[in-house]
Amino acid sequence: MNEFTWLDIPAEAAARRLLGCELVCEVEEREVRVRIVETEAYDQTDEASHTFNGRTARNDAMFKSAGHMYVYFTYGMHYCLNVVCGSEGFGSGVLIRAVEPIDGLSVIEARRGMTGVNTTNGPAKLAQALGVDTSLSGHDLSEPPVRLVKKPALADGKITVGTRIGISKAVHELRRFYITDNQYVSKK
Repeated sequence: MNEFTWLDIPAEAAARRLLGCELVCEVEEREVRVRIVETEAYDQTDEASHTFNGRTARNDAMFKSAGHMYVYFTYGMHYCLNVVCGSEGFGSGVLIRAVEPIDGLSVIEARRGMTGVNTTNGPAKLAQALGVDTSLSGHDLSEPPVRLVKKPALADGKITVGTRIGISKAVHELRRFYITDNQYVSKK
């Protein structure tokens, strides 16, 4: 049985539910642990989603069962990490926009070549900090080297909802979620 049945829900609900959960990455025999603080929801009914025009070799991972990773390369230089949600066969996922370091900060800082909130306060930044690239697209998040750890759901009052960032279609959709007042959120 898939341990991610809790993510077999619509993208907006999954994006909210992932806030506060943790990603654990095994890097050079050290564990890096981060808390998810900002997300965006996408699915195949959404014009801004990579799955809007159907299944392709690039977006295939988004059609897997909940709890897989979809990683894409953008602007010719950045990787972005998504957690697949919803039912298998329905292209749906949650972009992880920002994370807060919990453990392994020295590894994160070395990978990013900097310190402070700018190490992980954006989707490309956190992918670089965690060592995520397209070789991990389709990866089952119950297995190393990257695992997703379920944490208790946050109360609605601790979550801010808004429009997504950096897209040109469906720009008014309220599908961005973040932990209110968290310093690692990419943009307030």
